[in-house]
Amino acid sequence: MKRIHVISLGCPKNLVDSEVMLGVLQEEGWIVVDEPTKGDVLLLNTCGFIQPAVEEAIEEILELITIKEEFPEKLLVVTGCLVQRYQEKLQEEFPEVDLFVGTEGVPDIARLIDASRAGKLSGSLQIPERFLMDSGMPRRLSTPPFRSWLKITEGCSNRCAYCMIPSIRGDLRSRSIPDLVEETIRLEGLGVKELTLIAQDLTAFGDETGGGPALIELLQALLTRSSIPWIRLMYLYPSGIPDALFDLMASDPRIVPYLDIPIQHVSDPILKRMNRRYTRDDLYRLIEKIRTSNPDIALRTTFLVGFPGETEKDIIMLERFLQDVKIEHVGVFAYANEEGCPAEFFPNQCSEEEKSGRLEHILALQAGISREILKKYIGRLEPVLVEGVSRETDLLLEGRTRFQAPEIDGCVYINDGEANPGDIVMVRIDDAQVYDLVGGIEGKKAV
Repeated sequence: MKRIHVISLGCPKNLVDSEVMLGVLQEEGWIVVDEPTKGDVLLLNTCGFIQPAVEEAIEEILELITIKEEFPEKLLVVTGCLVQRYQEKLQEEFPEVDLFVGTEGVPDIARLIDASRAGKLSGSLQIPERFLMDSGMPRRLSTPPFRSWLKITEGCSNRCAYCMIPSIRGDLRSRSIPDLVEETIRLEGLGVKELTLIAQDLTAFGDETGGGPALIELLQALLTRSSIPWIRLMYLYPSGIPDALFDLMASDPRIVPYLDIPIQHVSDPILKRMNRRYTRDDLYRLIEKIRTSNPDIALRTTFLVGFPGETEKDIIMLERFLQDVKIEHVGVFAYANEEGCPAEFFPNQCSEEEKSGRLEHILALQAGISREILKKYIGRLEPVLVEGVSRETDLLLEGRTRFQAPEIDGCVYINDGEANPGDIVMVRIDDAQVYDLVGGIEGKKAV
């Protein structure tokens, strides 16, 4: 019996890689175990996108090395973005690791592990050629069975000045629409009720084929060929969103009224230095267009503060923008000066104190905005996808409205009624907190 313990770090796109690796391993007879001490192999799939992710991955490696020191017969495998980014440096730093595999080793993970155990690999570092997953690959979902991610592209060609993704993951590579439809049909058969489309840039889907972006065509195919009730869109580049998307969302409520649009900044000089292809005025026009098409759409975005050259004037612009447009969900990150990024040697780098102060200030501002926005839901009857017993207390259920994405946004605490995980129920919202809603079940929604 071959037993493996798997840890997955980073974003949903990385989690999909982990799920495919789990599927490949299971097909080859591996059994997944929850306790690392019970695994013959310890596998860590890492993120290496920004410095905090690098630090988290290194901490996990060190913890697994401690286990290996106690059980030297275990095989320690590290995969993913950290390996693709640092390669030989990791070999030198962590000789205790038996096998390093880059991001492209997903389909070959079982073969590489078996070869390593048998002593048949030429070296501990394996960086395979670029690959693109397809629906024929086995995949073991690690999310609850009623929701799943659908990764529609790999890599990115945008070349933002602060981002390592093109060098780690390569240029944009899109899956075919028939292949994505096939995977969606299979996921629906497994009981998935919420499908979240993900990519480094969702709006670029199909762009590298020469026919232009094909996101609308993909969505139309998914709507026609499946009956999954909630389809959610994440990671849309601001200048690439077609007007046809708003029309499609208005005509088919199965595309939930939620758009994740990473803006990063609103100061024109900073956006230009970041190599982002839009201006502050473009952003105001975009959000006005979205609100006009459907005033009920919830928006999510991220901002990067402390970018080289950023001044207090730029932060004031960001404050005004947030106060003007009132975005429902906002993530704020401090710029990390990543080795290898174009921005690494930009002049006028901000101090760590400036970065942290600006981050805390914008987060505090957004908390007040979020509290006011959520009040509009009080008294409304909303469909809620039940996740299960609350993480806060087993006296409550927990779920999400269409306006809340899994794992990153707030939730709905259900204080009255009974439901099972995966049920979509109607909840009367009777209270709003800073990021969360509270209400009781008033019926089950037919899906």
